[in-house]
Parts: sequence; structure tokens; C-alpha cells
Amino acid sequence: MSAATDMMPAAPGAASAKGYATRRTFAIISHPDAGKTTLTEKLLLAGGAINMAGAVKARGENRRARSDWMEIEQSRGISVTSSVMTFEREGITFNLLDTPGHSDFSEDTYRTLTAVDSAIMVVDAAKGIEAQTRKLFEICRLRDIPIITFVNKVDREGRSPFEVLDELEEALALSVSPQVWPVGMGTDFQGCYDFASNEFLYSKTRANGTFDSVKAMSGIDDPELTKMLPAHVAERFHEEAELARDGYAEFDVDAYRQGHLTPVIFGSALRDFSVDQLLKIVARYAPPPRPQPSDKGAISPETKSVSAFVFKVQANMDPNHRDRVAFVRFCSGHFKRGMKLNHVRSGKPLAVNNPIYFFAQERALTEEAFAGDVIGIPNHGTLRVGDTLTEAEPFRFTGLPSFAPEVMRRVRLEDTMRMKQLRRALEDLAEEGLVQVFKPMIGSNWIVGVVGPLQLDVLASRIRGEYKTEIGFEPVPYSTARWITATDDKKLKDFMRDNVMQVAQDRDERPVYLPKSDWELRYARERNPDIRFEETRELVSV
Repeated sequence: MSAATDMMPAAPGAASAKGYATRRTFAIISHPDAGKTTLTEKLLLAGGAINMAGAVKARGENRRARSDWMEIEQSRGISVTSSVMTFEREGITFNLLDTPGHSDFSEDTYRTLTAVDSAIMVVDAAKGIEAQTRKLFEICRLRDIPIITFVNKVDREGRSPFEVLDELEEALALSVSPQVWPVGMGTDFQGCYDFASNEFLYSKTRANGTFDSVKAMSGIDDPELTKMLPAHVAERFHEEAELARDGYAEFDVDAYRQGHLTPVIFGSALRDFSVDQLLKIVARYAPPPRPQPSDKGAISPETKSVSAFVFKVQANMDPNHRDRVAFVRFCSGHFKRGMKLNHVRSGKPLAVNNPIYFFAQERALTEEAFAGDVIGIPNHGTLRVGDTLTEAEPFRFTGLPSFAPEVMRRVRLEDTMRMKQLRRALEDLAEEGLVQVFKPMIGSNWIVGVVGPLQLDVLASRIRGEYKTEIGFEPVPYSTARWITATDDKKLKDFMRDNVMQVAQDRDERPVYLPKSDWELRYARERNPDIRFEETRELVSV
């Protein structure tokens, strides 16, 4: 397993030609509890962005900036919203997007994946490929996003590394190429071996301790390595390592970037094993910014004029200021603070005077951005998910979806004097994509639609904490929602009139049909062949 020296990242520089080539924009995806949040913080440590888990470097003794920054995330130990962290190391700018692992927040994850060029898939060594991991992988495959696999928790008892590799090959139909191998597992865990550099990663303090030492070896059969290990661990490692090197694909950067092969790193995020090696592989081999799809064809990162799209909006990251920040992925050009960009949806110029880069909840002004960079633009509702910003002629970036909800509830306001606050809260949180909000044609109560019930808990928690308003939920007879369109306006209006009790408008005032069951939806389709019942709609600047 040799690392290709000619794939080292470009040297840092302010020139536009080098700017985008030094960007690595990637997401971390996993099933809940695989260790994604721990790995995220350890990557930030390895990148020098923080000097202890949860602390921002040079930002005071007790300032916290974990990737899970909401109260509900910290209390439940889950990620419920995507967060962005930017840091630099050895001339490379890393834009790390941490995604929710829970399937109830898959829509936020899907939109976040439109903004990345590669992904790290975290797999639990004991559990292997789990349901949500498989779903997220399929999303990456649809978008041709190359994947690096980090098999976590090898310091605990788990499955054989070969079982995990074979499952990756079979379940995901990918070639696997082990790059870092565990030396023992569970109670026998002694460290990890980097095939590319022939280095043994271990803990001087104690067996199964935290990683703190690296020793160069001549190869897996180096007598020095054998001396450092218990006899039974050394014997097993030599057998396994030889099989791992000879029995699986050799690493090929083109196959990886085309999505046909995944380099596999075994390690322990909790004990810092293989985290640095993972970051080096991202820097060396993960692709720089890729062309992005638009209604005028693919937009190359080499295009001189600036272009970008909004893939996420977050309200109240700073509850004291009732702020709204648009997360913007740059796709081409060299952006400079103060530039005026064309806001395609409104047709009006937008002066970007206070662009910020993120470190979870923390933020700082940035003076420039290149293709691949993710920045925040504070605004008061001007920017929405799906919006395109351009410096030259207008066009629209495509591919950001909105999915039909699977759980529907009527919102019950506990204090009717708080109606104004409720309306504002629902508008803000629908804009984020946390929920979808529907206003029935008949009746005054709001209906919210979500992918999973956990989103309802988050919605109630955030409205209570950020808008000081108590809400509850009541069941509704509707099973899902479908956007309805037709080429013949009269037929659409007739359908809406005949089904007025089951028609609502979404926040863009687009008509939505609310069937009570799958049977009713099928019946409506059969009876109305000229009406399109759409399960997804694209979020675009219109």
C-alpha cells in the first residue's frame, strides 16, 4: 500500500489558481452511536483547530464550540442539525460538515451532501454496516461522492476486521483497500499499523491506552515490532496484515475519486488512534472542488466569475440576536468581502459585507472565499435554501431536494396570545428545513410535516427555548403530503375545489394534497391522470 507522492496537496497561496485546489470540503456520515461526533472533534484537534475537545484554540479558557451546540443535542447526545467547521493545516483548508446521524433528520443530511466533494463514513467495528449508514451511502453514490471508511472502536471487542471488510464489499458493492490495520482488538488491542508509511501507532503509557507514540518500521515483519507485542498478538497481526495487503485491492486514487473503491482506516476516535492518518488521506487524496450541476450545465471551479448556492439556513445560532444565517457553498471564482452578487431568485444585487466562517457555534469574519469554501451570510430572510448567487450572468444551481413528510401533526398553541411568535417560529424553522409547514385551505390551524417523530421533539424544544412559546401536537387524519401540479390550470383548480378539505398550501403557497391513506392517494391518481402528485420537489431560486 504505497502512498503516491505526486498526490500531495498544493502549497498555500493567495492566487486564485491555487485557492480552490487547496480546499477539501467533506462530510462525516454514520449511523447513530458509531462515534461520528467524537471523530469530528478529534479531527479538529488533529487539525490544530482546538487544543482540547470542546475548546476553541486561543478563544478563552471555557468557551465551548462543540459540533453539537444546541441544548437538545447536548442533553440527548445526538446530532440533529448539520454544522460546519473550517480549519487549516499544512496549507490545506478543510471545510468539515458534520451531519445528523439520526434518520429523522435525513433531509438535512441530504441537502448537506450536495455541498461536499467527498465523505468519511464511520462504521462501528462491532456492528458493521447499519441501516442509516447504508441509506447515507446510497445518497453519496447517487451524487458520485467518493468515500473514505473509518472503522471505529477497534479498542473494544468487535467483529473480525476481515468480516467488516467483506461486508463493506458485499453490502456496498465497493472495492476496499485497507490502509491502517488494527494490531489486536478489544482487550488485546496494542495499536494500529499504517501500511503506507510502515509506522506503528501505539500508547507508551499502557496497553489499550490513548495514542501518543509512533515508531517507524521496516515492514510488518520488523523484529522490533514483534518485540513490542505480546507473542499471540504479534503472531495474529503478522498473519492478518499479510492477508490484508495481498487479499484486497491496492489503493488507486482514480478508482477512489470515481466512487469505485474506498480506502479503509481502522482506528479509535476516543483514543486518538488513526485520526491523524485519516486527515492526511483526506488532504492527499480527497478531490478538490468538483463541478456543480446547474440549469446551464456543470459549473467548473475554474470559472473566473463567482457563483454559490445556499444549502442550509439556520435561525437563532445566537439566540440573543435572533439571527438567521445562510450556509453558502462557493462553486467558482474568488469571492472577496464586500462584493455585490446577483441574487437570482429576486433579481436584485446583494452586498455581502459580513461573511463569516464557522467553527460550530463560533464564528469570525472572513475576507475571501474560493470554490469549495462554505461561509455564512447573516440576513433577515433574504436568502433561502436553494438560492443561487452569481457574479456574472444568472443561472440556477440544481439538485437540492425537499421530500414529502411521513408524519403529520396539527400544532396546538397553549397560549393564544403568542400567535405572532408561533407564526415567526414556524416560518424560521421551516426555512431551515427542520419541518414543513402547511396552511389548510379550510381552517386556521397550522399543520407540520416531518420525516420522523424526533423532529417534533426538536421543534417543540426549539420553539420553547428560542421563541418562549409552548406548543403541543394533535393527530390529523392525513398520512402524508404530495405537491400537486398540472399543465392545465383549470384541471388543477377543479381538483383543488373538489378536494378543498384536503388541500393546503406550503410556505411558498404551492398547492399540496393531503391524503388520508396510501389507498386514497392511489385512488386520487387514478381518477385524475392529468394531475401530478409529486413526492419530492426541487428547491431552486424561482
